[in-house]
Amino acid sequence: VIARIFYCVNRSWSGRISFAELRRSNLLAVIAVLEHEEDINQVTAYFSYEHFYVIYCKFWELDRDHDLFIDKMDLTRHNDHALSTRMIERIFSGAVTRGSRVKSGDNAQQLEDKMSYTEFVWFLLSEEDKNHPTAIEYWFRCMDLDGDGYLSMYELEYFYEEQLRRMEAIGLETLPFEDCLCQMLDMIHPVTPGKISLSDLKKCKMTSIFFDTFFNLEKYLDHEQRDPFASTRDHDTDGHESGF
Repeated sequence: VIARIFYCVNRSWSGRISFAELRRSNLLAVIAVLEHEEDINQVTAYFSYEHFYVIYCKFWELDRDHDLFIDKMDLTRHNDHALSTRMIERIFSGAVTRGSRVKSGDNAQQLEDKMSYTEFVWFLLSEEDKNHPTAIEYWFRCMDLDGDGYLSMYELEYFYEEQLRRMEAIGLETLPFEDCLCQMLDMIHPVTPGKISLSDLKKCKMTSIFFDTFFNLEKYLDHEQRDPFASTRDHDTDGHESGF
């Protein structure tokens, strides 16, 4: 619950909710509703036990040694190996996780490639609704390899290369990067030609298609097989995908 509150309310990623962030959020309004609602599961924002149970079960399933941490190999099994290895490397690079300190043999604290349950909550929420503002920031940070605040054509090609290899490996017809790039630029309409900013992605209502194209093969293929306009109908009035 706490992880989800910070995911939605702490827009600055500081790890501390400011008074301004609290006022801009709906957290206090949701808490007020809880005072009159007998069944907490009817309040799906933040406090749903059913949502917690689903997320925890997914975490427990991936955490093979049940040490309450997930490593890279664990995460590769998410959603039947849907994520590319290059994206998994970026998730554990520190772009969106702080890492977990564990004791080594000499009792020194070392930073290892581990994901805590709190970090997994952020990952899964971002994975399930890629149109949420925090999710857009999450995946943008992962794809922005040089940290310059833009997604360059080189960075897009870096992630798409693995998607191409994976599709070729299972005998699927592939789309050359140049053609894919034209489609993505037409969809995003970046303000600055040749590179995509965070604000460009936040203005687009089909950001989930953009991200899935570059690192989630399962969802990319799902988008390809559906009505091209269906994705716009699958979002709620806030532009978010249905899900958690």
